[in-house]
Amino acid sequence: MDHPIKRDHSRFKKIVKGKIRDNLKKYVSQGSLPHPKSNGKYSIPLPQIETPRFKFGSDEGEGMGQGDGQPGDPVEGDGQEKGDGKGEAGQDEGKKELEVDLTIDELASILGEELALPKIEPKGKKNLQSSKDKYSSIGTVGPDSLKHFKRSYKEALKRQVATGTYDANNPIIVPIKSDMRYRSSVNKIENENSAVVIYMMDVSGSMGDEQKEIVRTESFWINLWLKSQYKDIEVRYIIHDASAKEVDEDTFFKTRESGGTLISSAYKLCNEIIKADYDPSEWNIYPFHFSDGDNWSTDDTKFCLKLLDDEILPASNVFCYGQVESRYGSGQFLKDLTQKYGSVGDSVILSQIKNKEAILDSIKDFLGKGK
Repeated sequence: MDHPIKRDHSRFKKIVKGKIRDNLKKYVSQGSLPHPKSNGKYSIPLPQIETPRFKFGSDEGEGMGQGDGQPGDPVEGDGQEKGDGKGEAGQDEGKKELEVDLTIDELASILGEELALPKIEPKGKKNLQSSKDKYSSIGTVGPDSLKHFKRSYKEALKRQVATGTYDANNPIIVPIKSDMRYRSSVNKIENENSAVVIYMMDVSGSMGDEQKEIVRTESFWINLWLKSQYKDIEVRYIIHDASAKEVDEDTFFKTRESGGTLISSAYKLCNEIIKADYDPSEWNIYPFHFSDGDNWSTDDTKFCLKLLDDEILPASNVFCYGQVESRYGSGQFLKDLTQKYGSVGDSVILSQIKNKEAILDSIKDFLGKGK
């Protein structure tokens, strides 16, 4: 039977997860992100949990429930005198926000439950085999570093009892070579799935800070879910206006240009990265493109569609395009993709992100098919 403290701790963790899940939409729409810690967990602020408790006050004075109070009399709490709200600042600490530490799997579980996300089914042959030695058995030979002292002691005791050499009044156990036992490993072959996420973002003048904040928030939660589904995951970042280049994560979210937009430049670079570093037979490949829908010309849009059909889609699990609404963007590219692939497809998933409140719905659009 579980110890009461363990049961209470388990119940508290369920309450914590429930509180976070109930407030997830508000938390995500504010652009707040869990803070990574050195122990591999993430710190997340928790809405205040009030626990019922008795509060004892003074029996002095009159009021409701005390003496001869009359209807309409004010209720004075804890026998305190009514003040005018003026006075010196207090010396006590203010109420601090409670934070809890959760693992990636716990955060992903909350996201998955809230959005009813299915588990991802890796594409085709994208499995990497690895062998692991698991010490799950006991052998009679082995190096001293793997010696199992407790099992060796028990074998020596059994031998001495069986041969009548054990003296209960002088219980000395002396193991000999035949008594020695060693931890023995079993080689186990495991299939590990590896994934790469390639983020592409339009950083032209029409994409402002609010649009980038939406992309930053959404990409964090997408990465979180994918990391819970795959053993190994890599993330690459591409920014583009009229030209494209690969950058690090920090540059990806802070860069803003003033030039025009040539979407094909990003798709060409994405294709080059896939061909150079990620064999589709070994990797699950997830290209994500975020833009406000402006493109240089209809000819470039046609070139983008050709690159998708001939190169990117055959190599990818799914291609995801998120259009972030901007007062300066035309939104035409989403219309072109919808006309070509439909609003909901197997190989191309499209999502329109009007504002921060739409982030969770967009994540469900992208991850809800389990691809």
